[in-house]
Amino acid sequence: MAMDKLTRRSRRKRSIRKRISGSPAKPRMCVHKSNRNINVQIIDDIEGKTLCSVSTLSDVLKSKLKSSCRKKVECGTALGEEVAKAASSKGIRKVVFDRGGYRYHGVVKAIAEAARKNGLEF
Repeated sequence: MAMDKLTRRSRRKRSIRKRISGSPAKPRMCVHKSNRNINVQIIDDIEGKTLCSVSTLSDVLKSKLKSSCRKKVECGTALGEEVAKAASSKGIRKVVFDRGGYRYHGVVKAIAEAARKNGLEF
């Protein structure tokens, strides 16, 4: 029986989450893509708190990006820059990258590389 796309992704996500976890010293940077938008959160899993988050729906990125560019690589680059700025304002330098079961390709790769370029270490 062939698995559908969502089932395969959730299986990969569970496998990844078994191995990584965020701590106060090194929180988890989690990426989620929907059909229209992308969300990136930095999470402390021990306390169960979101330390900072950035989305393509946030006012800062809406003004910076075109409305049609919500899921392209340029948006991923802008999102990575903003999450790095938000993390550095909270004093976060090192994170663990959680790609959320998505392939490290395209938008997810653009977010990671932009965040690294702007000061986050992972």
